[in-house]
Amino acid sequence: MDPLSRRFLFGADQPWSRTNWTSSDDRVRGGSSYSSLNILPNNIVQFHGHLDITTLGGAGFASQRTADGLSWDLSDADGLELGIAGFDGKVYTLTLKDKLLPKRPDGREQSTISWEYNLQPADKANVRVRWEDLRATYRGREIEDAEPLDLKNVKQITIMIRSFFGTQEGDFSLDIASIAAFRSDARDDRGLRTPIDERHVVSARRADG
Repeated sequence: MDPLSRRFLFGADQPWSRTNWTSSDDRVRGGSSYSSLNILPNNIVQFHGHLDITTLGGAGFASQRTADGLSWDLSDADGLELGIAGFDGKVYTLTLKDKLLPKRPDGREQSTISWEYNLQPADKANVRVRWEDLRATYRGREIEDAEPLDLKNVKQITIMIRSFFGTQEGDFSLDIASIAAFRSDARDDRGLRTPIDERHVVSARRADG
């Protein structure tokens, strides 16, 4: 088996910072869901809050996204790996964007194409999401003719929980030790250096809603 390497974006040798993240919840649409990202001991963060589905009639979402001004060149990687340190059994969504538009006059973000993967990880495991696993969506609807994700210019990473049309709600909690770019063959790579221990890696299970 080829060696595997990873470059940490958050966690491990890139300590988590609350200034790198901000909430983006359904309150911008009149909902009542909310989320927070708290830094725990041992350089772990907890994404937690409450997912409400009553205010918006079955819909609802809560998320933490990276702050404006951050960007990454991930073209040397095969995907992202999430180090999960604690899990409540709910379905979460990893989202990437390569294009951001100026905010509307009311402060709301303008919609652009998102690249998403729904996952329901095992407790305390590394979950790998390869680029080919991501699906392009616009305002929650999958699109078939989207241009490929610009991996040289990823401008936003989001961790989200949503109701999937009322199928999940209530308090939620997901502990994340790290987010890293990974590559399956490190021999020709100059940026991904840390070997991955295969014993603690599991495949993400898609949980489409």
